[in-house]
Amino acid sequence: MASNENHHELELPSFDKPVKLLIVASPYYKDVSDQQIKGAQAIAEKAGASYDVIFVPGALEIPTAIAIAEQKSNYDGYVALGCVIRGETTHYDTVCNDSSRAIQLMGLQGVCIGNGILTVENKQQADVRAEAAGQNKGGGAAAAALHLIALSRKWTNPGHNVGFHSDAIELASTNTTA
Repeated sequence: MASNENHHELELPSFDKPVKLLIVASPYYKDVSDQQIKGAQAIAEKAGASYDVIFVPGALEIPTAIAIAEQKSNYDGYVALGCVIRGETTHYDTVCNDSSRAIQLMGLQGVCIGNGILTVENKQQADVRAEAAGQNKGGGAAAAALHLIALSRKWTNPGHNVGFHSDAIELASTNTTA
């Protein structure tokens, strides 16, 4: 059983500039999401990051909310928190696969997202994984987002521009003869 295994956790990154996270949570199973949020907030605070928390109806809406925020706001990264518990229909598979795929596609485009959407067989599994003092999957998702932000900042070279440079345009316009 996974709860008996020890896993290596990376030390939280440190930042020389402020970090702002958006925690996007679905309170469909409110007691589970409350624990996930608590864990994510604790990790964000430990790393010195500020955060906002917003709520959406379900796991399928989490990636959409992140995509909107990425286009219209100034967050450095995102923490996706929710829980999908297997039911009697294939809806479980659709929600798990589609939410995960949407988050993965945004990640491949460079959006820094920690995916903490639990996909479990029953409520007991959800409770064990969500508990902030236990497996703390919400905190793990926040840590993942912070690590991705650190990598993104490490590999960002503000002096490396592609295309036209304003100083090159100025030089070109001053070197023309009439």
